[in-house]
Amino acid sequence: MSLPAIHVAPSILSADFRVLEKEVKEAEACGADRIHCDVMDGHFVPNLTFGPFVIEAVKKCVSIPLDVHLMISNPQKYIAQYCDAGANVLTVHAEVCADSLEQVLAEIRGRKVRAGASVNPDKGIGLLLPHLAHMDQALIMTVYAGFGGQKFIPSMLAKVKAVRDEAARQNLALDIEVDGGINRESAGLCAQQGANVFVAGSYVFGSKSYAERISAVRKAAAEAWNKRQ
Repeated sequence: MSLPAIHVAPSILSADFRVLEKEVKEAEACGADRIHCDVMDGHFVPNLTFGPFVIEAVKKCVSIPLDVHLMISNPQKYIAQYCDAGANVLTVHAEVCADSLEQVLAEIRGRKVRAGASVNPDKGIGLLLPHLAHMDQALIMTVYAGFGGQKFIPSMLAKVKAVRDEAARQNLALDIEVDGGINRESAGLCAQQGANVFVAGSYVFGSKSYAERISAVRKAAAEAWNKRQ
């Protein structure tokens, strides 16, 4: 399998919101490929973050894509708002729209935005596998959605492998994103199983050198992918 584009996506969940513009601009300058935006509603997950207005504000600060992750109930009600706010990739959770997932993905794509789907660690990837051809990205949560700074769950590596294997079987150019506890070590482990997009929150924004941490994730992932060849 050829080496896919490896993307590092720092999550603003761990950024300093007092100086959010400075944070995202610095992440971009230090080599970030995307800015990851975690939207939480206090209902689907036990935390509350921000809505479309913050997405719109961040969009004005950077030129790299915004990777927006909707950890919310009834995401289909808000697709237009987040697409219009500036999402370049929009990911929903399959467990909250299982009966309408293909319709939701089609609506996102219809707005010229890349469509993604995710599941929490306690949900089976059977919610994703039948729909891979209708999405551009599968997001494997390597922690439970809701809070930053959690510890990586190694058992999620099997999900990454299963999704990559099925995507390869169908000859799909699918991005596989991992989110939660991502650092140099865990990025390498995930890349070995086929992940190519890495959300790193506290590992980047909690460090003194964003460039060093972003480079470390990218290097570890590239080395792991080269060993897959």
